[in-house]
Amino acid sequence: MIGTVSRMRFRQWWMALALVALASSAHAGLFDDEEARKKITLTNERIDALQKDLDARLAALDQQIKNQGLVDLFNQVEAIKADIARIRGQVEVLTHELTESQKRQRDLYVDLDSRMRKLEAGPGVNVPAPVVEAPASAPGLAANAGVTPPVATGAAVPAAGSPPGIAASPPAVAGTPALAASASPAPASEQRHYDGALDQFKRGDYPGAIANFTTFVKTYPRSPLAASAQYWVGNAQFARKDYRAAIATQRQLLQSYPDSTKVPDALLNIASAQSELGDGASARRTLEELIAKFPQSESAAKAKQRLGVR
Repeated sequence: MIGTVSRMRFRQWWMALALVALASSAHAGLFDDEEARKKITLTNERIDALQKDLDARLAALDQQIKNQGLVDLFNQVEAIKADIARIRGQVEVLTHELTESQKRQRDLYVDLDSRMRKLEAGPGVNVPAPVVEAPASAPGLAANAGVTPPVATGAAVPAAGSPPGIAASPPAVAGTPALAASASPAPASEQRHYDGALDQFKRGDYPGAIANFTTFVKTYPRSPLAASAQYWVGNAQFARKDYRAAIATQRQLLQSYPDSTKVPDALLNIASAQSELGDGASARRTLEELIAKFPQSESAAKAKQRLGVR
């Protein structure tokens, strides 16, 4: 009986001890879960803080990169502006040099043209024939153009354009009608008219030069200066960029004065005008025609340079 009771108490004690142990274990389990939650919370807070710090650093770095990009872009823009200013200055210098070069070339060409005109007109073209008052009884005197035929003096009077020492046609005899003076105006008046128009061309007064040279050709169509005047009309039109008119004018020169020394220059001017109009094929044909017809001329040499031939 006593043993039975002892065993029962021992069992109760053991059960009580087991319950205490179980309660302690449960309490410890609850404590561990709370600690874990706190640690997890602290870890999340640290992660959030690190994320915010990383975002801030990335934002600062991105802003720095943007600022640096703007600075670089600004520097590039300033460099480009400096390059543009330098190029503009170089263009202005080159334009000035080109203008001066064209002016010198034009002056040289005008001087060469003047010399060629003297050769074309022959010696003495600038010296008008002596003017002698004709007797009032001489019928049929040609008073127009301001020329009075010479009176018979028993000596031949050199005609304008005749070489020195060579007599002109027989002198007019009193009472004999003069030769058609209106067809051969005094060379001095021609020269003045021509030189006036040429001075206008030199000054860059191309409209005035065109008008006066055109008037010259109409007034003195048989003058030794007529072909040159016709050429300068076309050249002035070319200078005004009226290329079609320049071509038409130079073609008129070729038709009216086919034997003139200005024909090669006229062909070269036509080729230049055709080139400016974008008609490269026609320009090439004109240059080839120039080389074929006038191979020894200075214009032919220029045509060869343009065509790249020797």
